[in-house]
Amino acid sequence: MIVGLCTVELFIPDGHSLKDKRQVLQSLKTRLRDKFNLSVAEVGDQDLWQKAILGLACVANESAHVNQVLDQAVNVIQSVPTIQLLRSRIELL
Repeated sequence: MIVGLCTVELFIPDGHSLKDKRQVLQSLKTRLRDKFNLSVAEVGDQDLWQKAILGLACVANESAHVNQVLDQAVNVIQSVPTIQLLRSRIELL
């Protein structure tokens, strides 16, 4: 069993309140869960309006598959016009 963890640091330039941030992140988390069957949670910077850290987790039996899914998820995050990806990190356990 291979567990893949991905941490992404995001900047939300149009986030002028926690409500704005929550709306953008909820949409992104739902999209990632539906498309890739990932576990997604906000794991840091919850009190900041324009910054967020998300944790993504994927479990499979091949490391290549886990890496591919997490790479595709990062690409989807990069394609969202209301979010800027500052940093991403993928770890396989």
